[in-house]
Amino acid sequence: MPVALSDFHPLDLADQALVSDYLRRFPPEISEHTFTNLFAWRAARPLWLAAALDALVFASAAPGHPAVPAILFGPPVGPASVVGILDHYQLPGAIRLPAGPAALLRAAGREPVHDQDNDDYVYRVTDLAEMAGRRYAKKRNHIKQCLRNHVCTYEPMDQDNVEECLAMQEKWCEVRQCQIYPGLGNEDIAITETLRHFAQFSLLGGIIRIAGAVKAFAIAEPLNQDTAVWHFEKAMPEVEGLGQLITHWFARFALGAFKFVNREQDLGLPGLRQAKESNFPDHRVAKFRWP
Repeated sequence: MPVALSDFHPLDLADQALVSDYLRRFPPEISEHTFTNLFAWRAARPLWLAAALDALVFASAAPGHPAVPAILFGPPVGPASVVGILDHYQLPGAIRLPAGPAALLRAAGREPVHDQDNDDYVYRVTDLAEMAGRRYAKKRNHIKQCLRNHVCTYEPMDQDNVEECLAMQEKWCEVRQCQIYPGLGNEDIAITETLRHFAQFSLLGGIIRIAGAVKAFAIAEPLNQDTAVWHFEKAMPEVEGLGQLITHWFARFALGAFKFVNREQDLGLPGLRQAKESNFPDHRVAKFRWP
């Protein structure tokens, strides 16, 4: 093991100010590079952090070695090159690299591979906020049905209603049986962590109430100057059309300051891929891995 790996320490809540400062000065392109994402998913995806060559570096575990930082996770945040960081730490691999760092690897004779399952879907906020035109006709019909059958009200998420969101997430997991599906269980942990730190992380959130009860919520935050990243969205499944409504209203009422919104990856899951494509992304952020 390279001695330099001793520079790394497990990502912790105490790292928020440092990480946020680097990401503010060097705005990210990939959805993974927000403190919220890095911190909330650490139970399912342990990460380590180091500062080197004027950059912040994240590392994940290698397969079969869950307690060792070994794989570069995303590009270095700062002026250091991905090739320089890999060589500095003698890391055997890298994942979640956007096109620019991947091109640097290719120029250095290290051929990256396109990791399509982790490409980010990026939408125009106005498309989701307006849902205009024939291509959104089915979405609008679902929304009309929801509003015809229920009295729905929208409000921003804040400390006064975040506990209700936690209670709704618990009910959602009971319905969807999160305890028997590892993917849903890990997501539940990440959502719970995010909601518990909602104010501390300065997040954007919105909720929909029906008959006074929270039945849907969404959470996002700024990613870079013109793009927000949409971390989570949940709607109680018994209310038809509510998922389309929270997408529409959250984009309209919470994300107007942004041109684009990054709604993260589909993980290669056919149902999730279909759902993301059905909202008509403007473009995708391609990601690569090496080797």
